[in-house]
Amino acid sequence: MTNMAPADTRIEAVATRLKEAAQKRAEAYAPPTEWQQIWKRPRKPKSIKAKKAELAKQRKRLKAAGVRRFYGAQPRRPRPRPRPRPRKNRIGSAAARRDTRALSRMRHSNAWLW
Repeated sequence: MTNMAPADTRIEAVATRLKEAAQKRAEAYAPPTEWQQIWKRPRKPKSIKAKKAELAKQRKRLKAAGVRRFYGAQPRRPRPRPRPRPRKNRIGSAAARRDTRALSRMRHSNAWLW
């Protein structure tokens, strides 16, 4: 016969507590029953207050974007007030004018991407 120590009640109590805790953890980690993707779950309808708050936020965002777009299109420097100016002197280097025209065309094209 094997010599077995008499059962200690404290050890048995600890063992049962450990088994219960392990069982609870196993239940907690178990996969959920009938799992669905988030886009297939039934939606909880928003309250009217939440809808209005969301729409107000969206309006504010779109208005700010419109203001940014408006001011982005404005020139940085103020334009001088209109006054009759003498025409520029037409006597100049025709080659320089041609170069300027060609550079302007290049600047407004996407040729630099090639």
